[in-house]
Amino acid sequence: MSAVSDRLPTFPWDKLEPYKKTAAAHPGGIVDLSVGTPVDPVPELIQKALVDAADSPGYPTVWGTPALRDAITGWVGRRLGARDVTHRHVLPIVGSKELVAWLPTQLGLGPGDKVAFPRLAYPTYEVGARLARAEYEAYEDPTALDPAGLKLLWLNSPSNPTGKVLSKAELTRIVAWAREHGVLVVSDECYLELGWEADPVSVLHPDVNGGSYDGLVAVHSLSKRSNLAGYRAAFLAGDPAVLGPLLEIRKHGGMMTSAPTQAAVVAALGDDEHVRVQRERYAARRTVLREALLGHGFRIEHSEASLYLWATRDESCWDTVAHLADRGILVAPGDFYGPAGDHFVRVALTATDERVQAAAARLKP
Repeated sequence: MSAVSDRLPTFPWDKLEPYKKTAAAHPGGIVDLSVGTPVDPVPELIQKALVDAADSPGYPTVWGTPALRDAITGWVGRRLGARDVTHRHVLPIVGSKELVAWLPTQLGLGPGDKVAFPRLAYPTYEVGARLARAEYEAYEDPTALDPAGLKLLWLNSPSNPTGKVLSKAELTRIVAWAREHGVLVVSDECYLELGWEADPVSVLHPDVNGGSYDGLVAVHSLSKRSNLAGYRAAFLAGDPAVLGPLLEIRKHGGMMTSAPTQAAVVAALGDDEHVRVQRERYAARRTVLREALLGHGFRIEHSEASLYLWATRDESCWDTVAHLADRGILVAPGDFYGPAGDHFVRVALTATDERVQAAAARLKP
């Protein structure tokens, strides 16, 4: 067991505990803007689909029901603009985090192989490389990487933590470069439906990939758009030559989405109205927090999409975390996402309207 733990970095969120205690001691209670976990109700039509499928005594399948695959292919075509997507182009997964952590291992990567991910990024990309004993490298521009040994290139647009969005032209350039060098591109697009000042585009869009899914896989989650973080509901879409072997591996590993969750996902992907309602909630909270942070002397960079504001006071991120904790507000330090974030904090929009208003009041001069 120690050999495995030695391969992993220290779990970063443990470092926030002292600041959480400080924030919790505030007379008005804590406003926790550190973790992007949904707080709004699961839409009723999704809950009903889950309950209606509760009598599911048999084992579900890893590939999911035909109805689930129909729902995924339909959404991918309707929302991402992808063409000619069949069941062979999709694969349900048990939440996107397990996929990110275990994909290098499931792809058979190991020593001598390299995984690359953005310079500011979700820590689990690195964890996945470490679990596979593969090498890893953080990039500013992926096309500047040495392609020797590079087997897996992670993209993340919109970005967690920065909210940065890669343009259609940037994605097209990166995809062309990766194909030239035989590098698999896996694009984490879990925040794609939460664009504010930009319209995020998928690598599956024909304007990006020329109508071919060769060497491309997109990762999508229902955690944020449908408040289903507790359901562990996500899926892959893209190159059947990649997804086919992954399906077989995941069958052997028993990586099955529960049958009630599969039914809930069918309902969620078939309804756009609840997504519109949730977007409006987040947009309103974003406006309140953004104005409050700017009025308090923060500068906000990127943040044109996703569920976060990437903010700085041009000081150590831990000084900023302490400053806000004294006001009962807990945020995530930017260095959780790489050394380049050491002067930033990530402020999540995932708090109730009342808590967001409380944070804004505490930030008034």
